[in-house]
Amino acid sequence: MQMTLLKPVILFSLVVGSLSRPFLQSGLQLTDYLNPYPTKPRLTFRPDGTFKITVFSDLHFGENPWDDWGPIQDVNSLALMRKVLADEKPDYVVINGDLMTGENTFRENSTSLVDKIMGPLNEAKVPFSSTHGNHDNQANITHLEEILREQKVAPLSYTRASPVGVGGAGGPGNYWVPIYRKAHDRSPALVLWFFDSRGFSPGPDSTAVPDWVDASVGDWIKSESQLMDEAWGHPASRGALAFVHIPPHAIQAVQPNIDSERNPGLNGRLSSSTTPILYSQRCVADFLGTGSVQASGDSKDARKDRPFWDSLNENIQNLHAIISGHDHGNEWCAREPEKDVIFCFNKHSGYGGYGQAGWGFGVRNLVFQSPDPAVGVETWIRLEDGDTRAKVTLNDQYGR
Repeated sequence: MQMTLLKPVILFSLVVGSLSRPFLQSGLQLTDYLNPYPTKPRLTFRPDGTFKITVFSDLHFGENPWDDWGPIQDVNSLALMRKVLADEKPDYVVINGDLMTGENTFRENSTSLVDKIMGPLNEAKVPFSSTHGNHDNQANITHLEEILREQKVAPLSYTRASPVGVGGAGGPGNYWVPIYRKAHDRSPALVLWFFDSRGFSPGPDSTAVPDWVDASVGDWIKSESQLMDEAWGHPASRGALAFVHIPPHAIQAVQPNIDSERNPGLNGRLSSSTTPILYSQRCVADFLGTGSVQASGDSKDARKDRPFWDSLNENIQNLHAIISGHDHGNEWCAREPEKDVIFCFNKHSGYGGYGQAGWGFGVRNLVFQSPDPAVGVETWIRLEDGDTRAKVTLNDQYGR
């Protein structure tokens, strides 16, 4: 991957759902307003047309800091990150939520855990983005605090906060990152979308944060997509990939039809182990249900993520897949039939968080073989020891 630092441009704030045309008379083009990283290297495909993403998920740093067990898990997670980054040499990294277990951390040093997590990424000099999960919104840490700390300590972080009014309470992490075929292209060949599914496990004096992507994000997706189409042309020329920590509610109905041959990879619903390594507040076998998908904790809240889900699928074209973490015992990909969209789970990467013997730790890799959005994306699970499994190609034929 090549990264070219382009000349900074002046940025203006855009009001969600509207664009004030008079300021365009200043001579700047709409494309200038869709350059969210004017002082960072522009991200591009490799000269051979490929682009590789490695996804870490559910690192869960900071568990049990008051005894020996917790810090050892962080040491193990850092070793996994360094080994994977050295072996895989990705062009881009995504950390897809639950960077830490916020309810276990101490308030006075919670942001120092962000520094630890950024260490291997800074050493590898690899650009990356983060989403945030339910364990990142706790009494001792918030999504916004993690975003601001990451921006401060990691020069190649492309994580940013949502525009004002987008994301709802506790959900500031909605943004997108453009990937270009070549550094000076007018428009990107790929857009990576990142969404904040929020969530909060309240203590006795806390107020719960909803565990779904706020409806305001649906309006923002529509307005951003319209601006992109106007500035960059018809969306047929660019692909998309989406990341959100908690799976959309619609995926709950997909799991019962998972087939080990058509949808390879660990399916926690069918786990043969009955002894958890750590803890789980839901079914040890990781069957999707209450707490495992967005807006599932209370029947009155069911499908509250529908405005987001509908807008995501209606407005983002050439969406290769939607990728989530949260459920440590699942690593399969499947096609959601109602929207005809592919969904994939990450791989549980951190030694913190619940698990079972035999699940292992690792990452999901995704390789774009071409900037052409019509070309399928290869993806597989890579375990810490280097073993791989569940390799599939995400294309028009997958899951049909």
